[in-house]
Amino acid sequence: MFLTLGLAVIIGLLLGLFGGGGSILTVPMLVYLLHIEAKTAIVTSFVVVGLSSLMALIPHARRGLVCWKSGVFFGLSGMAGAFAGGRFAALFSADLLMSLFGVISLSTGLLMLLKAKARFTPEHLPVSVCPLRVPFLRVSFDGFFVGGLTGMVGVGGGFLVVPALTLLVGLPMQAAVGTSLLIIVMNALAGLAGYAQHTSIDMSLTALVTAGALLGSAVGAVLSGIIKPTLLRRGFGLMVVAVGIYVLSQSLTAALLIDSKQWLSQTNGLIPVSIALFLLLVLLAIGRWIHKADTVVFSAKKTPTRVD
Repeated sequence: MFLTLGLAVIIGLLLGLFGGGGSILTVPMLVYLLHIEAKTAIVTSFVVVGLSSLMALIPHARRGLVCWKSGVFFGLSGMAGAFAGGRFAALFSADLLMSLFGVISLSTGLLMLLKAKARFTPEHLPVSVCPLRVPFLRVSFDGFFVGGLTGMVGVGGGFLVVPALTLLVGLPMQAAVGTSLLIIVMNALAGLAGYAQHTSIDMSLTALVTAGALLGSAVGAVLSGIIKPTLLRRGFGLMVVAVGIYVLSQSLTAALLIDSKQWLSQTNGLIPVSIALFLLLVLLAIGRWIHKADTVVFSAKKTPTRVD
């Protein structure tokens, strides 16, 4: 009981502090440590992560660190992308999908750690953390793209949403953390609605884990307002890198290489790979055009600063 409660507090702390990290820890904790059936663990995680994110969202919103319009559009398009990604994932093996998730997490975390170029010069520090005008095309495309990736791998949405909001949409780190919590709540509600139709909920277990996560998320939300954004960015980047390395260490096995070789040697294996590469190139081309055409403008002390 105490182990469960302690781990739940850590999950909530990560959600409140970084705006992500809860969902990818909740399911493994329930399955591998508490030996809960996988589907029951997933539906429990939707409740725990959703309520914890909602609790952490409140203090972020009070400090004005939630971009509501950007979050809603990102979340809605992300749901559509997750549906498409989930359908497309049926073409690939589970180990291959987790390897993809590991590569994405590792590269995203390294990009956040190595991106030393400042978005704002000292003389043009932003007054508002949210754009003056919501870049609907950019937010919708990035949400769909990230939703597609999370729909394929099934877990880890928060790990991709925060980097996407900072690196692609252009939000400051603190605003990205607050806005990501809104998106996680939306995704949790959608996932719970789907799973609740065919999976039962262990109410006593859910209540215990939720209580610990709510306590941790409240503490994490307070700490996020104290810690400097640069430290938050580095801490989040290190956490994403660690997750990517761990996932790759578990998914990159000799059996995966043998299965992939046999799969690619078949005609049916080459077709989805060719389709995936073509769609990826098309998405990257569209995304590049959108990010150039739909710029993000923040209010600043002297003149508006653009984020291309």
